[in-house]
Amino acid sequence: MNKLIITRWKGRTLTALAAPDRVLELGLSEEGSVLGNIYIGRVKKIITNLNSAFVDFGDGRTGYYSMTDNPHPIYAGAHGCRLCEGDPLVVQVARDAVRTKDPVLSANLTFAGKYAVLTAGRRTIGFSAKINDKTWKESLRPQLEELLGEQSGVIVRTEAYRHEEALLREIAALLDEYRDVLARAPYRTAGSLLYQAEPEYLKILKSSPSGTLEAVITDDADIYEQVARYLRKYQAQDIGLLRFYQDPLIGLPALYRLETAIQQARQKRVWLKSGGYLVIETTEAMVVIDVNTGKYTGKKEPEATLRMTNLEAAEEICHQLRLRNLSGIIIVDFIDMKEEADRELLLERLRTLATADPVRLTVVEMTKLGLVEMTRKKVRKPLWEQLLPIDSQKGMET
Repeated sequence: MNKLIITRWKGRTLTALAAPDRVLELGLSEEGSVLGNIYIGRVKKIITNLNSAFVDFGDGRTGYYSMTDNPHPIYAGAHGCRLCEGDPLVVQVARDAVRTKDPVLSANLTFAGKYAVLTAGRRTIGFSAKINDKTWKESLRPQLEELLGEQSGVIVRTEAYRHEEALLREIAALLDEYRDVLARAPYRTAGSLLYQAEPEYLKILKSSPSGTLEAVITDDADIYEQVARYLRKYQAQDIGLLRFYQDPLIGLPALYRLETAIQQARQKRVWLKSGGYLVIETTEAMVVIDVNTGKYTGKKEPEATLRMTNLEAAEEICHQLRLRNLSGIIIVDFIDMKEEADRELLLERLRTLATADPVRLTVVEMTKLGLVEMTRKKVRKPLWEQLLPIDSQKGMET
């Protein structure tokens, strides 16, 4: 079972999901991040040829708003028959600012729970791809349609399977949050914050499947109280998992060797137990991973050695993608194997490992050149990008 560790490191909140033998996930709070927040925005400029607009949502911040992706804007006050400069809008930050790009804003508001994600503005009912019980899904659909009406949609998470009552209660609560936002919007000024997104550690806690967490440990009193409030309200059965760590001799990051895990997750070369190694390169367009035999020669036949190294590499690659939170297009250059059966075995192993990732990881195919194509959904910035502000501060100090 895993432990969720929440602590302070280098002036930021560090969250780690730790298995008994290694760290599975690492994340640093985005200081000043507005991702998921809902604001009253005001249209600053219309870009007609791109069918988009730039929207001011307070404190001098401007976001990109696609009218193609948001055909039904949520107005917060008087407006004309079509979107015009000066119109007040209810917008959610769907994507944080990336380097020189502005945040992406959306009128398709989302409210996430443990069992479901309410999608206001997208009136569809979807189910996690991991729920394969068609009979259960079809029997639930009429109840969802009646509860949601014509104003909202929902994505049912894997954790909701066989928990119909809890799912419906949660959706009702998420609908109340949504209605509260809409009710307050006409009375608030441009730039007002209508909804504060949850911190990352609560999102991880929500997305952790039941029975997989052994403990939730923090050494920060404010975080402890916030997690306790959440558990008492939404996951009362798990309140006993929460622990407040106090030891003046050794800090929480040192106890779980989190700084070491961070440093290792930044290295290009990752050694395998067999003596082989990976080289991980991140570019603007994709992630490229090269598999090498390294020191491993083995006592078996050469083909068996290559097969063994590739299978071990497959497991470590899936671990590193999750640990470093790498996403987008991923190209893996495994060691070439002659036998078709070995290549099929490798792809099957990768697909099995991919199902354990809470973020959607898809194994596409092996090309004629022997390269394996994969994709991983982007849910937040990669670890290396989360560390940039700390690196910049370190550079200023030196």
